[in-house]
Amino acid sequence: MILIIDDTGSRVPERKPIDQVRADKMDCFGLGGILVKEEDIPEIVKKHKDFCDKWSLKYPLHSSRIRGGRGNFGWLKKPENSVLFMPDLQKLILSLDIVCISCVINRPGYMKRYIGKYEGRIWLMCKTAFTILVERASKFADDNKRNLSICFEESGKKEDRDIINYMRELKKTGNPFNTNTSKAYDPLTASDYSRIVLGEPRRKTKKNPLIQIADLILYPLAKAAYETSYPPFQKLKEHEKLINCLLCKDEIPEKGNKYSCFDEI
Repeated sequence: MILIIDDTGSRVPERKPIDQVRADKMDCFGLGGILVKEEDIPEIVKKHKDFCDKWSLKYPLHSSRIRGGRGNFGWLKKPENSVLFMPDLQKLILSLDIVCISCVINRPGYMKRYIGKYEGRIWLMCKTAFTILVERASKFADDNKRNLSICFEESGKKEDRDIINYMRELKKTGNPFNTNTSKAYDPLTASDYSRIVLGEPRRKTKKNPLIQIADLILYPLAKAAYETSYPPFQKLKEHEKLINCLLCKDEIPEKGNKYSCFDEI
């Protein structure tokens, strides 16, 4: 099973909220995307190619540019184009054999919860998000009697090194969270990660079709933290593409999509 990861928002906790407000009012960091079975990848890639060929796209699908009609997708500003393209894109996404998974962290809530306890040593939010995300993906893969490989979109030398080092740490020492507070989530051990996760996370560019799909999926997962009725999220839910849809109700807090620190605001 392959976990394909993208990110949204800045991983730095101490941002100035006044001059960093996004148009969609979201102030969070999210890490996530899709889980796919290795044998399903050729069909996903074929469907992606067929879609791009149909629309004569010679450039990657890009979530924010599509939503805003920017850059290569400036032609979507014309309603006569978007009214045809957007439903077709949704049809593509919903046809894929994927599991949508993420960890989304509210920035103000994260600061409120941790800055007083760990002032000067507060983690980048990507470390927290990566740990939670990979643990839940690992449990899902293990429950399905599969190993897990991880791919992520490259974003910078330091950021890419961080992702790889986080995985090394998990395999060496297990989860870094407080054992008392994380006990309820049945944390995996270092030996669990070494057994389940194959190798190290691999960098991929936006040219990779699976990375493009992960990019398209992550935004609605993050947006749902602020607007549960967001139509693209509801469509994923209706078609049982969310990992939560594949879990028993009592498994969701431990293995499902995670929205962290939203209760702090």
